Amino acid sequence: MSLIDLLTGNTSNQVAEQAENKFGISKNQIIALLAVAAPLVISYLRNKSQDAKEAEALNNALDKDHDGSILDDASQAEARQAEGGSILDHVFGSQKSTVENQLSQNTGISIDKIGPVLAMLAPVIMGYIGKEKQQNNVGAGGLGDLLGGILGSASNQAQAQQSNPLNDILGSVLGGGQSQSGGNPLNDILGSVLGGGGGQQQQQGGGLGSILGNILGGK
Repeated sequence: MSLIDLLTGNTSNQVAEQAENKFGISKNQIIALLAVAAPLVISYLRNKSQDAKEAEALNNALDKDHDGSILDDASQAEARQAEGGSILDHVFGSQKSTVENQLSQNTGISIDKIGPVLAMLAPVIMGYIGKEKQQNNVGAGGLGDLLGGILGSASNQAQAQQSNPLNDILGSVLGGGQSQSGGNPLNDILGSVLGGGGGQQQQQGGGLGSILGNILGGK
């Protein structure tokens, strides 16, 4: 299953409905947030997995807690929100508040809700990675390539099918997130797409902000 399949599938729709009911945020905003958060989390994990100890820890966590069953039972997302918060703490570390601020500014989801919503989405993202790991029979040593492959495939698919607003978002996000330099994914993705993380492209219009504006009606 591609990343775009995840974003457009039943799981995302059901989780977005849960979050809409719980937090009073529109379903479209939740799905748009997932379209940015998923590649961002995957990019951070890809960078972390270049370290053998981090790769082993991620491999163990995926084997133990993220078998992909959440993709078939979206009710787990709300039940695992506290776990999702811990996942985000580990993935983003000291940059978590920066990530949340940027995502809040660019999705229109208030800063007091962005963290809890991301915490609902995190187990879904991890479940997706875990399922891909199982299906590709990958161990710790192959996680970096697996994660890079997920991003590359999603980028290609999004660029080829730009009739869907989600593809536009994902294409924009991954257009800035494919740096292989080992740099900071926050700068690669948020800087180039959201205008605010990287500095070089802050003054450029367009990107995710305008796409989200179109989808969300400027909310």
